[in-house]
Amino acid sequence: MSGAVTRSGRAGRMAPDDRRAAIVAATLPLVLRDGPSVSTRQIAEAAGVAEGTIFRVFGDKDALMRAVLEKGFDPQATLDALAAVDRELPLRARLVAVVAVLQDRLRGAFGLIGALGLQQPPEPTDDHKRRNEQMNDAFRAAIADIVAPDADLLRVDAAEFARVLRLLTFSATHPRISDGMPMTPEAIVAVVLDGMRSPRHPANPDDDPAGTPAADHHARTIEV
Repeated sequence: MSGAVTRSGRAGRMAPDDRRAAIVAATLPLVLRDGPSVSTRQIAEAAGVAEGTIFRVFGDKDALMRAVLEKGFDPQATLDALAAVDRELPLRARLVAVVAVLQDRLRGAFGLIGALGLQQPPEPTDDHKRRNEQMNDAFRAAIADIVAPDADLLRVDAAEFARVLRLLTFSATHPRISDGMPMTPEAIVAVVLDGMRSPRHPANPDDDPAGTPAADHHARTIEV
């Protein structure tokens, strides 16, 4: 069967794109663990290929590292996770799920940048800028769609709410901006949702009653 592992421990014949994707997938956790010093021999063993295959597929190790970085920033898994958020949940619970998904992506991105010894993502090319704009538009649209059924509860439209939620999630998750004390999804949602709720629709006391452990936790986290 194509792609099956042989007795030697190496993957069998695969289509070129599948082979490339498999090598990148095997390399990503190694880079997160060992940084750019990970050897092509380690990568080959993890991917189940001969070391020479890496150079035939990518040309050199730098090209492989660029492919790993691109994979680490690929938005599709995050968009899929946002699409899977249960629309039947109350608004606050939906937003907590959204922030948890966004934080998972951000931690992965921050971890990859740190593992590669970068101070920030590489300077984007025009093509990367275009794709970043498309990615940001897709994230805003996905979050706005989750908010839309309850948009009348807010003082801003769903798209603006999505923009602010992403801004706070980024800054409250970034290890330096947050002083190493990232806010929880519940605390982030409390700040944004309660701060942008329409005065015509005060907070539902059943949503997060004052004095409950959840509310106390929010207050302590925000105070920190």
